Amino acid sequence: MTSRRRSLSSRQALVAVAAVGLGWLLRLRRAARLRFDFQGRTVLITGGTRGLGFVLARQFLREGAKVALCGRDAATLERAREALTRAGGEVLAVTCDVRDQVQVEAMVSRVHERFGAVDVLVNNAGIIQVGPLESLSLEDFREALDTHLWASLYTTLAVLNDMKRRGRGRIVNIASIGGKVAVPHLASYCASKFAQVGLSEALRAELAQDGIAVTTVCPGLMRTGSPRNAAFKGDHSREYAWFAVGDALAGLSLRAERAARLIVEACRRGDAEVRLGLPAKVAVLASALSPQATARVLEAVNHLLPQGSSPDRFKGSQSETRLTRSWLTRLSRRAAQRNNEAGASPH
Repeated sequence: MTSRRRSLSSRQALVAVAAVGLGWLLRLRRAARLRFDFQGRTVLITGGTRGLGFVLARQFLREGAKVALCGRDAATLERAREALTRAGGEVLAVTCDVRDQVQVEAMVSRVHERFGAVDVLVNNAGIIQVGPLESLSLEDFREALDTHLWASLYTTLAVLNDMKRRGRGRIVNIASIGGKVAVPHLASYCASKFAQVGLSEALRAELAQDGIAVTTVCPGLMRTGSPRNAAFKGDHSREYAWFAVGDALAGLSLRAERAARLIVEACRRGDAEVRLGLPAKVAVLASALSPQATARVLEAVNHLLPQGSSPDRFKGSQSETRLTRSWLTRLSRRAAQRNNEAGASPH
């Protein structure tokens, strides 16, 4: 009887091992099937004229993709197009305010005429408004929601039918750690990024059946050079100082080029979510494990931040001080030159 039980137990163990092995094989097969080859594909990047979007454009061009960019400022758009074209590859630059659905549909039509249907959509367009709650207006919240939520929806709807018809596609939504953990003095930004994350996750669940993989990207601070083009309110010079220094420190922020490579690889695999940077990963984990303790830490951080209720808005480039021009922000200033954030031709 004991021998029979042992034999039965051994067979059960073998069956279990075989089931686990089969499960892994199926996962590897599915992963291989879902991997996306960017060679000759059409990639549309909103907000692709500078910062992370510009770096992503360079990365996709290296992968052999045809890249379409859009942005609101014609001069910045043209600088980006020229720099990317010099590096090699097919580039289309279209002036478009992605907060306007009519402009979005017209822009996607132009991309379709030049390159064909969009294979990869990267919703990267974004704005950052920094300041205490009392300095922010309802218009600040509307502008953030229009840029992060509605624009992402407009562009997605504009490319969706073609993707469904072909049974394959990639949509990458560049959200933020601010869409997972609310940060003081970034209320309008975080509110809109939480909305963008919710939209992105809902799209993922519904579009998988159509062969469309939606990836939500939640980066922490990145050295893109973007603080100089962000908006600051309240005590704007001090607000810019803490933001710009934090964005430039190697231990806190991630190099934009590394972030772009990780995003492209996640897009290739069709990952559900990507969190970039150790501080971002730790913050999300801490918030999930102990929301009360995380809330108290953020409350303490808020006490350390500048206070001020001035509604006047200044760009980071208008808020420079001796501190923000010091060695502490050197990495960010170099990134601004590389990534078309500084108002000069990138190189």
